Amino acid sequence: MKSCPLLLAVLFICLGCTKVVCEEPDLQLPTEDTAFFEQCLFRPGDYNSANWRIPAILCLNDGSLLITCDKRKYNESDLPEDIDIVSRLSTDGGHTWSEPVTIAEGTGIKHGYGDAALVECANGDVICVFVGGNGLWASTENDPQRSYVCRSTDGGHSWGEPEDITSKLWGSQASNSACTNYKSSFFGSGNGLRLTRGEHAGRIMFAAAMCRISTNKLDNYVVYSDDNGHSWNVSNRAYSDGDEAKLMELTDGLILISVRQNGARGYNYSSDGGISWGTQGRWQDLTTNACNGDLLRVMAIDEGDSHNMLLHSLPNSMSRQNVSLFVSRDEGSSWHHCKTLFEGPSVYSSLTLLKNGCIGVLLEKNPDGACEIWYQNIPQWMLDSNGTKK
Repeated sequence: MKSCPLLLAVLFICLGCTKVVCEEPDLQLPTEDTAFFEQCLFRPGDYNSANWRIPAILCLNDGSLLITCDKRKYNESDLPEDIDIVSRLSTDGGHTWSEPVTIAEGTGIKHGYGDAALVECANGDVICVFVGGNGLWASTENDPQRSYVCRSTDGGHSWGEPEDITSKLWGSQASNSACTNYKSSFFGSGNGLRLTRGEHAGRIMFAAAMCRISTNKLDNYVVYSDDNGHSWNVSNRAYSDGDEAKLMELTDGLILISVRQNGARGYNYSSDGGISWGTQGRWQDLTTNACNGDLLRVMAIDEGDSHNMLLHSLPNSMSRQNVSLFVSRDEGSSWHHCKTLFEGPSVYSSLTLLKNGCIGVLLEKNPDGACEIWYQNIPQWMLDSNGTKK
């Protein structure tokens, strides 16, 4: 597949932000003898699909890059459309990619799949969670949008049969009795989380948005497993009136949830491994369009780095455009220093940290209306104060 480079001077000019101010960093970042590059992995029409959406990317323990996305075969609409979930692998840092592998194949309206998220377990298995069926809003307990878990034991080269875990998450048989008042659920696509600190190390978790029976409003819960994804439990409510969300383990052991909102983005904290949650709030310095994005840890003092650093990918706009990187050096208390990943119409994004320290981005660009899925390799030396190459 052809590489599609754009001019760095265009890509990395920091926007004149009205809501989020780019600030001069007070700490020096490490340098890497690596280069920026990008390439388009899926365009409308590729592999006989009209559209592609919903990116997820994960750097595995062996250094391979694994991606998933929705193959929206006939149009760009969400479920209950006929959608496949496909994966690809790169073993050379994102320069070349395998042919797509189908994780879950849709077979018609109300029989498709979508919104995948990834995590690598402590035992090396890769877990992919997603939903399928008649869609979020039409779901009922008797005719549900179903939640699935699929497992790869060979680093994403092949996948087992999807396991239906719907009844454990919500409805009359839910593992958490508070979830009996919901009619549907879906996972925040992109990255899940595996804890590495404290008594819950090894726990894997995904943020889910559950739809109330009474009002059709969404609340966020955490779906978690302590046995590498073989059994599942559901937390207490993490965020009321939420949406797609992402999770991050902080160096002090707290779990942070970042929640899609229109305007100031929502957040909350858990001090017991994601089971119970505090008082929710909103980041006034992270005010963006209601859109899915991703959280990534780049540096951690308790892992030997000179300082802490988190990245958040979101549109730097009140519309779906100018997806950017936002940086926090205080474990998510504040966000600064926007970096434009694509100057133009762009939507969902997912982040991962490569073994060489580069940041891998999987990004939806839609300059011509329909979404394209792009991979970007961003060396840390590009994260300067102006968003331009040093």
